[in-house]
Amino acid sequence: MFQDNPLLQQLKAQIRETLPTVEGTIKATAKGYGFLETDKGESHFVPPPMMKKVVHGDRVSAVLRTENDKTSAEPETLIEPALDRFIARVKRFKGRLNVVPDHPLMREGIKARCKKSVNESELGEGDYVVAHLKRHPLREGDNSFIVELSELVAKSDDPHVPWWVILAKHNLAKVEPADPAGWQLAEDAERQDLTALPFVTIDAESTKDMDDALHVARTGLGWALTVAIADPTAYVQPGDAVDAEALKRAYTQYLPSYNVPMLPRQLADELCSLVEGADRPALCARIELAEDGAQQGAATFFLATIRSQGKLAYDKVSDRLEGVEGAWQPDSEVIAEQIDLLHQVANARTQWRHDHALVFPDRPDYRFEVDDQGNVLAIHVDHRRTANRIVEECMILANAACAERLGAAMGQGVFNSHAGLDPERIEQVVAMLAEHGLAYDAERLGTLSGYCELRRDLDSQESGYLDARIRRMQCFSEMAGTPMPHYGMGLQGYATWTSPIRKYSDMVNHRLLKAMIAGQDPVQSVDEALLAQLAQMRKLHRMCERHVGDWLYARYLKADAGSETQFDAEVIDLNRGGARVRLEVNGAVAFVPASLLSVDKKKLVISGDSGMAHFDEALVLKVADRLRVQITEVDVDQRSILAKPVSPLGQ
Repeated sequence: MFQDNPLLQQLKAQIRETLPTVEGTIKATAKGYGFLETDKGESHFVPPPMMKKVVHGDRVSAVLRTENDKTSAEPETLIEPALDRFIARVKRFKGRLNVVPDHPLMREGIKARCKKSVNESELGEGDYVVAHLKRHPLREGDNSFIVELSELVAKSDDPHVPWWVILAKHNLAKVEPADPAGWQLAEDAERQDLTALPFVTIDAESTKDMDDALHVARTGLGWALTVAIADPTAYVQPGDAVDAEALKRAYTQYLPSYNVPMLPRQLADELCSLVEGADRPALCARIELAEDGAQQGAATFFLATIRSQGKLAYDKVSDRLEGVEGAWQPDSEVIAEQIDLLHQVANARTQWRHDHALVFPDRPDYRFEVDDQGNVLAIHVDHRRTANRIVEECMILANAACAERLGAAMGQGVFNSHAGLDPERIEQVVAMLAEHGLAYDAERLGTLSGYCELRRDLDSQESGYLDARIRRMQCFSEMAGTPMPHYGMGLQGYATWTSPIRKYSDMVNHRLLKAMIAGQDPVQSVDEALLAQLAQMRKLHRMCERHVGDWLYARYLKADAGSETQFDAEVIDLNRGGARVRLEVNGAVAFVPASLLSVDKKKLVISGDSGMAHFDEALVLKVADRLRVQITEVDVDQRSILAKPVSPLGQ
């Protein structure tokens, strides 16, 4: 009753008006208190009682109160909630339905109610659900958190929880699009008959959606390479139901041991797939190459019908070319000749790119082997082999040729661009390079040729430290609607068209190439809305793949927590909290807390800006160094792996 006194409330309001206010984002901790961090980098303590009114990530306005020389923030107004639609786990509290958001820093239960689509009696402890925020304590008229549940994502004991939860979190489809009845070719275009040419496909042995086939012939100057690409736009028209769904998905979603196609499987795996022995419509590019791998003139794009004469597998082709004893051999001399000629082309192109563009250092891929129950049986390290490099070189060449032709003829397309170093940090890069004996100026680093020289210098360094530091000062790769250089590849332009079964951007470029071939206006153009959708979905798909991987790594390494097993690891980041390391044997990322990193935390100074750690003022660790570690703790629910060095720094 006393608290409801109008005079008291008025007095409190008057006092509050005299207090300073700040805006910022709530950062929670595992200990109940939190901090309000402003855009200016200020941090204000939020005591536990006040944290009951907010969750991690809320953007709020707060008043600052000072008592006994200690200042704290009291959240008062909600600017933007951290929660809207989110994934949560069911948690009963005194028999009442609550949920806990699936986030490491959100551990408090929130009252929940169900929509008609969800049967509350079927929800068990720990089940994953889709929740929607309906009430927030800082909203006018609300006095508590309440959420509404709209969907059961997975039962707690579902072995496929990682896949279903991550896809549901981002509201992505978990199955392929429906196949419409009766596919028909939607265009009546004139096509060259190339069915007599011995095209081959090279993919993983299990691949069904083969979208590229290759043929090469010797010429007086070098080689004529023909790249044939599957043609789904022969069946799918802009704006039809299949096209609209493909645009929504934007890409085939690749997750560990699971993928969700962008196009219906009948189209991707059957009608368009360049199956051995089957006639298929294709969009082709013929590219002339000199003996040194240099492209001779502009590529010629045209429509054709092709027939693959060999479904080849990466490992088998690599075994043959690498001289593995007892390696597979093709049945046909014609196919054997194609393999050898493609190998010659790839070698020439690799050398040309090494001299005139950029060649990526070989880095292994990590592949999960998962059984039907979602158990990770093994994590395989796949190194880039000869056959993989053949296909890679041919696709890079074809995509660079596409960028050149679309830019010249159409003035538009979906181009992958990379602007090199961040202009605002280029002087910092110059100074850092000078410290390591590399003389560059800002003007030189701003050019494509200068950037390529820098990358070659960085690749030749004995340590990866400087490379790791410089990479943090680069621009992000982007999508553009007009031709732009791709510094990261060392190329004047890059526009992918070689994976139209898996990328909507490539379908768009197919339609532009077809308009160029026909000398007509394009049936689809590139605008900002299209580029924004493609960029957003590309980022989202990569994030999903990483998050499912983190979950599976935690499952796989759970048994090693607290054991004596040792792992060689590379330091990929250093900050005041500790070190992030990547285990070389399987690619898992673990965190080494600063408290475990050295024999005496007080003597350890870690600088995130320099990527270095000093102990008693002596340099003891830097980014790109190797560290031998043991797993100390694994939290599968939070997808976190903690480790410690076998020999703490300072010993």
